[in-house]
Amino acid sequence: MDKQTRSAIEAATRNARRLLDGDFTAQLEGDFDVRRDGSVAAAPSAHLSPRQVSVREKIVSALEHKQATGMTAAEAVADYIRDAAFTTFNRFVALKMLEARGLVQECITKGEQSVGYREFCGLAPGLPLLPGSAGYRLYIECLFDELSTEVKVLFDRRDPASALWPRRATFEALLTILNDGALANVWSEDETIGWVYQYFNTGDERAKMRSESQAPRNSRELAIRNQFFTPRYVVQFLTDNTLGRIWYEMRGTQTALADHCVYLVYRPGEVFDARPKKDPRDLRILDPACGSGHFLLYAFDLLITIYEEAYTDSNSPPSGATGTTLAEDYPDFDALRAAMPGLVLRHNLHGVDIDPRCVQIAQLALWMRAQRAYGDFGIGRAHRPQIRRSNVVLAEPLVADESVAKDFLARLDDDELRHAFSELVEALALAGDLGLLLRVEQRRPRPLASGYDGDLFTPAEGRLQEALARYAAELDTQLNTRRRLFAEDTTQGLGLLTIADQRYDLVLMNPPFGACSTKAKKLFEQTYRRTKNDVYAAFIERGIEMLSSRGRLGAITSRTGFFLSSFQAWREEILLKTAPPVVVADLGQGILDAAMVETAAYCLEATA
Repeated sequence: MDKQTRSAIEAATRNARRLLDGDFTAQLEGDFDVRRDGSVAAAPSAHLSPRQVSVREKIVSALEHKQATGMTAAEAVADYIRDAAFTTFNRFVALKMLEARGLVQECITKGEQSVGYREFCGLAPGLPLLPGSAGYRLYIECLFDELSTEVKVLFDRRDPASALWPRRATFEALLTILNDGALANVWSEDETIGWVYQYFNTGDERAKMRSESQAPRNSRELAIRNQFFTPRYVVQFLTDNTLGRIWYEMRGTQTALADHCVYLVYRPGEVFDARPKKDPRDLRILDPACGSGHFLLYAFDLLITIYEEAYTDSNSPPSGATGTTLAEDYPDFDALRAAMPGLVLRHNLHGVDIDPRCVQIAQLALWMRAQRAYGDFGIGRAHRPQIRRSNVVLAEPLVADESVAKDFLARLDDDELRHAFSELVEALALAGDLGLLLRVEQRRPRPLASGYDGDLFTPAEGRLQEALARYAAELDTQLNTRRRLFAEDTTQGLGLLTIADQRYDLVLMNPPFGACSTKAKKLFEQTYRRTKNDVYAAFIERGIEMLSSRGRLGAITSRTGFFLSSFQAWREEILLKTAPPVVVADLGQGILDAAMVETAAYCLEATA
């Protein structure tokens, strides 16, 4: 994407944020008695309708949930406005991208004259007569509800971040921004949503954070300071020489990826150790700082070829997951293609981030990539299997709201479950600051019964999920919103544990760099004694730990680790001993957009 196009996306994103920030601030203060300084009226005003009272309860619950994480009242309000503005803008950006892909009818490109809305009005002719464009809002919300069956993280209207709706003037201005001719060609590009994320937080915000504290003070600052888009060619270079190279060796060089992967480094006639074949469903890929999912999206492209080649290979081994081969599980190519997008998201691609906005975008981007694959295979919308699962997880503490957690524990009548939950809460206390740097898989709860030698988390996980679902649904009140937020936090924690527990054939990353957050500094330095001088070095150390035998790691980081004396232990004890470099590109400055860092892109291969 050229600079002019990126500049148009940047201008649109900044303008939309200003509009939504101003509108939502005015709504909070004028309608709901929630002020920027954090003060909240004790009770809803008499002028509010029953629906507005319900909206206010969601907002207040969300603010209480944020304060339970350690935010001040004013910080909670500012963060809520930011969440609401980002979610609202992302939803309409998503609709534009879905329009461009034919996944929804034209719905916002022509506003209330859009084809989809006119057809909707044909079913309910009174809708255009409702005041304040309420009929058009109902139509858009129906689209959100339909999409939420698969992309719940973005379109779920129960999310408190979606409680506010832009006023009519703001809404019309927002549509004008999105429908600007300068953006006409961006909606069909997969990376557009990533650039929206990049530009939503301004350089001024990053500069202000650095002026106030040299080290990030919390997980949000750590995420925003390290928010730099990975260029497509870097993504390709690293993925081609990890996933592409692994499959190239498994196939004895006989793969279409040799031509498709334009950055794949190999020498004609080279000799390499044989690599045993795997069923594609057993290839695990991890991005431990996934951002908006660019590595995972390109890996998806390569996996399509990998699945198709394995299907036609009579020597392809059975899957460790099913005990059967692809050819045994799918009677023909059409059956395989109908299943393939879901298989890739379920078995192959895994991502973690500490920023909920990243997770929101990455899940949407992967879902849209899966829909594009269905379209490429000629599978119509009505015949596509629903995709309800991806392995992209938000790293956050298991419990933010301690009062709700205590209430949940008091209602559990299973001692083993109560014990497992309490231990897991302690293990994940700094997950929001450390993400997968937290070696949570090493912190198993001590069993209650003597002689018990199993994994206490694993058998408890299903029962814990069931208990959380029951608890979140018990009461339809303000407390229920807090319970649902608590249940979602806990579910993310269990997902992080599952990802940390596995080993991966390849790890791809553009990790954060610089100092760890002040909150997690003590544990970070105790855990990563050889790499504590920079977060990116610790991510490389952790990534190597998570590789399976002969797995590959691809990363773009600062180049300083390859020559500064302070990284000597990283080079000698971690890289050279456990995963020596196999490909290195010294890229220099100006690669990561506005980041003032000289970079290198490199691939390592685990020795054991």
